[in-house]
Amino acid sequence: MSASKKFHRFIFVDPNLCTGCEICEAVCSFVHDGEFNPLNTRIHRVRIEPIVNIALSCQKCEDAPCIRACMENAIEKDEEGSIIIDKDKCTGCGFCVRACPFGVITIHLDSRIAIACDLCENMKEEFIDPEVGKKEPQCIIFCPKEAISLKNVEQIGEETRIDAVKRLLAEQLD
Repeated sequence: MSASKKFHRFIFVDPNLCTGCEICEAVCSFVHDGEFNPLNTRIHRVRIEPIVNIALSCQKCEDAPCIRACMENAIEKDEEGSIIIDKDKCTGCGFCVRACPFGVITIHLDSRIAIACDLCENMKEEFIDPEVGKKEPQCIIFCPKEAISLKNVEQIGEETRIDAVKRLLAEQLD
């Protein structure tokens, strides 16, 4: 990787904090569409009974399968690594949905266009907090458990290493 290339940031959900409350789904659909509809969300709560709740959004794959699968060339990445879907080119065929290894690209029920997490870049202007003055991921702001954050892969790796060392030290002290 070249020195000038930045690590992309994406939505990270801590499975130890996520309760599966679905507030992230509700706020996502609202700030993008002006209505609460978890079927038109860009973040997806996953519940595996009886113990796991977590939300997933676009992981900004380096060699994104959704881009390769799109027959209309309607999907590309921006300079931050976010998946951008051209609404004028997308036909809603669903090839990107099938290609996504995380199952986080969906077809919007009303527009019939593919949607993926855009870190709220396409949220409606009227939902921008006037005190902040810019678009920012609303799922992070409204998560009642503070389980959602914006991280890059290096941050996650560092946190994983720290957790591993803590576990190793705890085992040594037992």
